[in-house]
Amino acid sequence: MAYTSAEGRQEILDELGEAIEAIATALAALGVAYEEVDEQTGDRLEEALFGPVQKAYGRAKRTYAGFAARMAMEVDEPAAATGGAHAGARASIDRATSEIERADALLSELQDSMLPVEVGDRELRAGLSEVRELLGPLPARSRELVRTLGR
Repeated sequence: MAYTSAEGRQEILDELGEAIEAIATALAALGVAYEEVDEQTGDRLEEALFGPVQKAYGRAKRTYAGFAARMAMEVDEPAAATGGAHAGARASIDRATSEIERADALLSELQDSMLPVEVGDRELRAGLSEVRELLGPLPARSRELVRTLGR
């Protein structure tokens, strides 16, 4: 699909905003999970998942805001998320994992679209790559943590 420059920039912000919302939902779900596990498991959850997701969330938000500022575009902050119902630590971690995978897929599609290259914004491309690097190993870590819950 051919975009005007303005449409391309808006598409980037929309897709990045959707990924940020998915990451925020993952963070909220991990917060719910943390409340439902013992202290030792909570420490593992913090180190393996919550900390890296929080870092990815911050980097994604900086990438979003920085791109909007460089393009002189007015934007709203991506919506905050809630952790959802307390359905148990395993279900909350599974929900977080699904949202992490969704965010990574959205960012992958954005990178594959070549829009970031067409816009010519090196900081945007670097930010997208960094967020994906942070998110990439998390589904495997999540599965490992879930596998050992209750042991």
